[in-house]
Amino acid sequence: MIFFRRAAEAAVLASLTVPIVLVTAAPPAAAEAGSAARARRLLDQLKVARPLPIRGYSHRRFMPRWAHHKGTCDARETVLARDGRRVRKNAACHPVKGVWYSPYDGKWLKSERLVDVDHVVPLAYAWRSGASRWSQAKRRAFANDLTRPELITVSHSANLAKGGQGPQSWRPQRRAYWCRYATSWITVKHHYRLFVTRRERVALLNMLRTCR
Repeated sequence: MIFFRRAAEAAVLASLTVPIVLVTAAPPAAAEAGSAARARRLLDQLKVARPLPIRGYSHRRFMPRWAHHKGTCDARETVLARDGRRVRKNAACHPVKGVWYSPYDGKWLKSERLVDVDHVVPLAYAWRSGASRWSQAKRRAFANDLTRPELITVSHSANLAKGGQGPQSWRPQRRAYWCRYATSWITVKHHYRLFVTRRERVALLNMLRTCR
């Protein structure tokens, strides 16, 4: 009788046991490939047109370019604190010490004076892609957007070399970053409904081919 009772108890416990399913994170390569596939879909949705004239463009049309987000911290200071390591700020929120990595050229920089906060889609380029038709408020929001991959810390030298150029004219020195750069560019343009040129579109597709 004891044997049969224990057997019955074991059967009940077995029926209540929930199978364990192991969930593993997607490997980086798979995640990158998924981002690239989504970026291609978004790129297909963007209007293709000729660039608008640069006439009338000025940084002031996007002012204040570095709006305040958290108390005394403006957008630039917020991004530097986000992207850096061991960042120390003064009472005015300005970073006075830290280490920053520039994904465009692979440089580690130990001085805030050697880094810039880059707009992935440059303001001048956005102007020629449709931003010239926006309201001042929308241009300001674009220039200070922390919710999308539009603002990134890079070396001053890389930012200077890039200027206001698009991917058909300038690409990050590190080819390993092309996939991320192209997906970021497309994500921003899609959200803000900015159009692309034919040459720009071809360049972005070529960069997406580097995604693993």
